[in-house]
Amino acid sequence: MGKNWITSILWVLLCLSGFAGWAQTDSLLQQADRLLNYKAYGRAIEAYSQILGEEGTSLTPAQKATAQSRIAYAYQQVGDGVKAERYYREAIATNPDENSQQALQFAKILAGNGKFDEAEKQYQHYLQLKAKQPTREPLTPPVGAARPGIQKEATRYRLEYLALNTAAEEFSPAYYQDGLVYVAGKKGGSSIETSGSGGGSGYLDLFYIPNRNNLKVASIINADGSISKPSNEQSKTAYSLGRDNYSRSTANDSPTAPNFTEGVNISQGLGYSATPINVSQRFNKTLNTKYHEGPATFSHDGTQVIFTRNNYNNGKVSQSTEGVNKLKLYTAIQENGEWSNIVELPFNSDEYSVGHPALNHTDDLLYFSSDMPGGYGGTDLYVSRFQNGQWSRPVNLGGTINTKGNELFPFVDDAGNLYFSGDGDKGLGGLDIFFARVTDGVTVQSVEHLDAPINSPQDDFGLITDASQRRGYFSSNRRDGSDDIYRFVRESSLYGCRNLAIRIYDTTTEQPLDSVNVLIKARGDGSPDRTLTSDQNGFVNICLEGDNSFTFQASRDGYINSTVGFTTRSVTDNQPSRLEIGLIKPTVVVDTIAETSMPTALVHSRVGGVVVGGVDQRPIAGVVVRLRNECDKTHQEYVTKADGRYVFDIIEGCDYTLVASKDAFGTNTNKIKRLAKKTTPKELSADLRMLSVGDVVTIDNIYYDLDQSSLRSDASRELDKVVATMRKYPGLVIEIRSHTDSRGDAEHNRILSAQRARSVADYLVSKGINRRRMATLGMGESQLVNNCTDGVICTDAEHQRNRRTEFKVVSIK
Repeated sequence: MGKNWITSILWVLLCLSGFAGWAQTDSLLQQADRLLNYKAYGRAIEAYSQILGEEGTSLTPAQKATAQSRIAYAYQQVGDGVKAERYYREAIATNPDENSQQALQFAKILAGNGKFDEAEKQYQHYLQLKAKQPTREPLTPPVGAARPGIQKEATRYRLEYLALNTAAEEFSPAYYQDGLVYVAGKKGGSSIETSGSGGGSGYLDLFYIPNRNNLKVASIINADGSISKPSNEQSKTAYSLGRDNYSRSTANDSPTAPNFTEGVNISQGLGYSATPINVSQRFNKTLNTKYHEGPATFSHDGTQVIFTRNNYNNGKVSQSTEGVNKLKLYTAIQENGEWSNIVELPFNSDEYSVGHPALNHTDDLLYFSSDMPGGYGGTDLYVSRFQNGQWSRPVNLGGTINTKGNELFPFVDDAGNLYFSGDGDKGLGGLDIFFARVTDGVTVQSVEHLDAPINSPQDDFGLITDASQRRGYFSSNRRDGSDDIYRFVRESSLYGCRNLAIRIYDTTTEQPLDSVNVLIKARGDGSPDRTLTSDQNGFVNICLEGDNSFTFQASRDGYINSTVGFTTRSVTDNQPSRLEIGLIKPTVVVDTIAETSMPTALVHSRVGGVVVGGVDQRPIAGVVVRLRNECDKTHQEYVTKADGRYVFDIIEGCDYTLVASKDAFGTNTNKIKRLAKKTTPKELSADLRMLSVGDVVTIDNIYYDLDQSSLRSDASRELDKVVATMRKYPGLVIEIRSHTDSRGDAEHNRILSAQRARSVADYLVSKGINRRRMATLGMGESQLVNNCTDGVICTDAEHQRNRRTEFKVVSIK
């Protein structure tokens, strides 16, 4: 069962509980689930710890076990295996009827903590639980949640069959300065039990190309499967590695060993034979002996080498109790151009093989393959850390990466990603190449089987590449059974279409916001802008192209626009991404507030004014005016009489919120900024206008040229006032009415006025006003404001008055 599938299922299970809890912010358990869902592991751990500590006695056994299991998972994700193990044990003790996914995660933690026997028992328990589960369709996320994983087609690669390949074996390429190192096997008088994947007799040599950019290509396998001839290229020149001192080694120099098939005899030592190999051009006389050496890996500065050799040193050959000459790892130091001081690494043994070294780019982590006891299968991958001047005890990379088969040929790129070959997982056939995402150098987060054409039904191994898999090299015997070297070039996005779930909420209430327009802009060329609207749960779901950066601008009436960035570059996991965007309401200061000095006898400042209709400007009686002190949250309330007046005392040094409301009128809310504490008492005049259903408001100075529907440049200032009104009244729904003068055909004028009304609506929409809050109506010449009817001679200014736009209040809250 693949890690990706397991993580996706776990994510879905968490979604089913986490997403439902967003509507009830008072539930700490639901808040913790939400944090876990969004991978905020540190905060999730704090929340679950509070639940299990302060509220643990009030939890049911099922709730307690759930919290324990989820905090264990959170600790697992941050790499704290000890605490993860503790809480998994507590969850099982609280509720022994655990689910299969919990059992699987517990097994992984046990393996990561070195408790392999118990891990194996727990894994068998997981298999038993899984077998009892009824077959069912895969779980789907709840409404509003992105589907797990990445929706993508197979990544497209172009393969180049290199002209350096012969009828013999060429395999295991490695970067070496500007060139390329590879292993070549020639048919000769000596034999090796496994020479590449094809086996047979011969000896091996290390060859290199001084400049890999000058490699000649024999043929090209295009991404669509077609085969083409390459363009003219320079001829390749290959030399036996070590014939000269052309270049020094680098951190990623890891010449790798021959391929291994299902017929590998592990007891013979990772596929190597103890039979000597006749080498015509040796890399170094000190390192090379009559036994097999290689593969090797070099320190970043090229002064240290770690290499594989049969159990032979200082002229002495050692064997296991079964009489097998195993493989070991040795290190040597370069001094004055010579390799000296050859010593064994401390974890070697005569009883098992250790080989295939690969240093990371900081030279402090050494990955290798071994069949030492306690592993998962034939050969496993291990890692050792260089600390306090020596290599630490090796750590098995765990059941996420190791299987009952063989894991071999590790390679580490500059980003710390691990590539290896194995035959124990489901693949396309033979040895397949896998990619492992590793954190802190030890914890394997996920393992991914690379797409075809990198992998094939035959053996594929020894891949080297850059951190983004843009190009690289690997070995395969897919052509005619012998190992050859291929170069690959990526021609599509590595991660394809990546799911992103955006949740939009009110920052004050933390409630989800629907009907929020989200403008999505991609930075890449040729990517059109898109606008999506949040659903009733506040979600916007989208699948973004890989390897690109984006901005999201969220806008809704009554809120300040919010813009956030997001990138899919360098994202290597295959889980859906999640993002939250909070919107806040603007602070509106009353435009008509005026200050006047009061007599010194006045103790405090005062705010007052008249509440009038938005159209007729007449005082309105029965309006409830409330003033809230933002310092102590106290309220004052006043109901206007026939004169529409109100007045309140205010305290210097505090902000206030002024709210006027009445049935059938829109609620008018304003913010009053604080006055300085030591200021002279002042009187603030705040006249309030209130709109009601049926009001028709003329938008001043919105005129059009004769027989034109496009807005003139002088219209934006007045229309921006409408935008401000629409934002001030989030529940306001209007009808935009456009009028023409009497000149021309009446039907033509009706159509023209409708076009003008739509132009105004388009402008409001461009400013973030939801189109559903407005309707458009073309009035034509039916409602003239003067006597300039057909047959009446009028000036241009008089006709201009009729070419106007109004809005009518349809509904308001």
